[in-house]
Amino acid sequence: MYGYGQHATGGDASQQYAPPQPPPQQQMPGGYGHQAPAYPEPSPPSLADAVRAFTTGSLAPEDFQQTFATSKVYCPRGDNPGFLALHNTQQPVIPMFTSLKELRRYAGKDSKYFVITGAEVIDLLPTGYGFVLDMEGEHRMVFDAKAVEQMVDFAMRRMYG
Repeated sequence: MYGYGQHATGGDASQQYAPPQPPPQQQMPGGYGHQAPAYPEPSPPSLADAVRAFTTGSLAPEDFQQTFATSKVYCPRGDNPGFLALHNTQQPVIPMFTSLKELRRYAGKDSKYFVITGAEVIDLLPTGYGFVLDMEGEHRMVFDAKAVEQMVDFAMRRMYG
């Protein structure tokens, strides 16, 4: 006869019964498995949301720059590496977009592009150039060369104190 802690040849006091463990994909109630948190962390605003909030005055410049630095920016590109600049403006500016949809609205559905972060934009933008976000969008934003210099200064102060 087989039972808990017994063999066919008799009892063995060293064996103890252990309750069966659930498979790894199942979680016991109250466990720390794949449960949704009761209070999820708020997600940061998208760059498009930050642009809208900044243009309406409901987002501080420092908060906008923080969001810009960590967001993806879509840039049209030509056959050579680098930014495409518009020179038919008061100062040369580089068109950039908060989403692929906005870029396609401006440059067409078959346009070539690359994606970088806002922090990389600030780092790589040539001196004397500004940029325009969502040129064909509802909340177009233009940053002239002086504004870009201020963004660089702000980034340096945050990084190096």
